[in-house]
Amino acid sequence: MAVIERVVVTVFTTVTHSYVDEHGHRHPGPPREVTEALLTITDADGASGHCLTKPDTVREAVVSGYLGPALLGEEGFDRERLWHRMARRQRGSQGAFSDRALSAADQALWDLAGRRLGLPVWRLLGGARAEVPAYASTMCGDDIPGGLATPEDYANFAKELVARGYRAIKLHTWMPPLPHGVDRDIAACTAVREAVGPDIELMLDSYHWYSRSEALTLGRALDELGFAWFEEPMEEASVQSYRWLAEQLRTPIIGPETAWGKHMARAEWVVAGACDILRVGVVGSGGITPALKAVHLAESFGMDCEIHGNGSGALAVIGATLSGRWYERGLLHPHSDYDTPPPHLRSIVDPLVDGKVRMPTAPGLGDDIDHDYIAARTVATWESRLR
Repeated sequence: MAVIERVVVTVFTTVTHSYVDEHGHRHPGPPREVTEALLTITDADGASGHCLTKPDTVREAVVSGYLGPALLGEEGFDRERLWHRMARRQRGSQGAFSDRALSAADQALWDLAGRRLGLPVWRLLGGARAEVPAYASTMCGDDIPGGLATPEDYANFAKELVARGYRAIKLHTWMPPLPHGVDRDIAACTAVREAVGPDIELMLDSYHWYSRSEALTLGRALDELGFAWFEEPMEEASVQSYRWLAEQLRTPIIGPETAWGKHMARAEWVVAGACDILRVGVVGSGGITPALKAVHLAESFGMDCEIHGNGSGALAVIGATLSGRWYERGLLHPHSDYDTPPPHLRSIVDPLVDGKVRMPTAPGLGDDIDHDYIAARTVATWESRLR
């Protein structure tokens, strides 16, 4: 076995066709240059694992102060031990070493293992299924002509998504700073149900931090519309509010999405009866390692666990297990081209075929990274190296 010798971050410029508004919601926009980061973990034999992330997530102080000290000189295959070794350093970081940074390192370690063994990560994790149905996950509502500005826009886009092969659609409705509220949500959900009929599964992620009474009003409308789940209508710090809501609705409550606490927080939600379907994301919960723990937790209670978000890490967990029904493909919009990869990728990891996404077959996580493109557009690097 080879010990880890280097932890390197490469910051590079690339092009995006979207922007994020002042409240953190993504919308389509003209092409513009942005910076992204590639975290690379390399062992003494020269084998490397990679994870694409944001520069601020793995900034220089995070690499030198937390990732390097936790990983350098350690066996790269010891992923469980290394995950705990990193996670324990979060306590003294005063928030500087985030779950997203932990996730990037954990994913890179799994990518390293897969590349060294010549196997895709989803097979290393369990190899339960080679394909999964995808649901279309929309961007938030907007005020763009022909975009997602009205309930009718949502209905028209839903019909287009069904024509592409999707058998399930999740709506993200209007958010601040745009006009928003329960009535607008109900109007959009009603329009989509009427447009696609009863055989397409529909979900709503309304993340407005609604009050209990607002969430209950909206949830009861979803009961009548036959929605498959209701996601994050209230602040997730209040587990008892979700228990209260779940007890009163027929529509399954899914969660938590953003609640801090990795797989441990998900155990609290299950025990409290705060959700009917468990939710965990690879990026937000600290990586593949804790996400897999959450999936097995759900299985122990006879619950589904749906993976939040898209990408190679999500596919690895989904392909490894049978607990969740869907892969989240998005964010989608009438004016956005999801299927053309950004210039730093040669292809996307999740092409849609007959409403399904197949698991990657390449060793590691399966991201088709254009390292030559990144090298030609590198603007900064930082690293920790074994001395």
